[in-house]
Amino acid sequence: MHRTATTSVISLLRRPAWRQLAPLVIGLIACSPVVRSVAAPPAPRQLAPGVLTTIEPSLEPDDTVSTHDIMEIRANPALQWNPDFFAATETLVGMADKVKFRREIYCLEFSFKPLRMIEVDVPVASGGTERKLVWYLVYSVRNTGQTLKPVEGPDGVYSAQPAKGGPVRFLPQFVLESQDRQADGKRIIKSYLDRVIPAAVAAISQREKPGRMLFNSVEIAEQPIPVSDGRIDRGVWGVATWVDVDPRIDFFSVLVGGLTNAYQWTDNAAAYHPGDSPGRGRRFTHKMLQLNFWRPGDELQPNEREFRYGVPLGNSDLYGVADGVAHRWVYR
Repeated sequence: MHRTATTSVISLLRRPAWRQLAPLVIGLIACSPVVRSVAAPPAPRQLAPGVLTTIEPSLEPDDTVSTHDIMEIRANPALQWNPDFFAATETLVGMADKVKFRREIYCLEFSFKPLRMIEVDVPVASGGTERKLVWYLVYSVRNTGQTLKPVEGPDGVYSAQPAKGGPVRFLPQFVLESQDRQADGKRIIKSYLDRVIPAAVAAISQREKPGRMLFNSVEIAEQPIPVSDGRIDRGVWGVATWVDVDPRIDFFSVLVGGLTNAYQWTDNAAAYHPGDSPGRGRRFTHKMLQLNFWRPGDELQPNEREFRYGVPLGNSDLYGVADGVAHRWVYR
């Protein structure tokens, strides 16, 4: 109720004929809704064309199958024998040779804004804060629903067929890795893991995408990403942050893991002995997206405008790509 109306009612209740109704009227006034002007949340910022770089999902038939010996069986001499009445390939050891392991794979679409910098106060172990320069990458992941599934044909031959998937989770791993070389050609290995910095995420969200939720690498893993269709974009936005990056780095890549469930593994037969736990000596690698960057500046007064996406001419060998290739998919 407005203040003018409330004042008029109080003046009326002061009259002798209305005093008996005062408790009832005052109760109605107290229970009546209060009209306030509530500011609407800011609308999501509409990005200009070309601001986002989008990497299409990588679904390769070779990712749906891998061939391996089952070393837990092949390495056991007690299981090896030569049958008299059927082929050796039908024994347990024979069937454990070059086994095909098949799986359905998915891959998320990855879009990102230009790599940037921001200065924020970061908490330190002493309990205070320290002003640090944060490198960050704002990105979006979208589930197209496309998968690739191995299907056996009537002749027993398998082929990779497109299929329709459902919601998935993005469990991100972001690694900023230098590609610089010394004078003798040896690589200067410098790798930086994505760090969760709540203070930085709040400042970056205010700067980059007001009105939209921006998740860090822990929060985004909790969000099921539903399938987007042509009319509704159900993508999720996140940010990767790095601190204490060497300002002398000129050539570097950002490796993004968790976009796909494609993986490979290798077995070290010499590392496994009968009686060991299954999988001893086995090494898994996962398919990751490698984004290549470079910066023409030096370590003095670093500026985000110096970041370049891609590979400078004549330096493609640093990144393991051809000239003009800005990204690639690798197993790491």
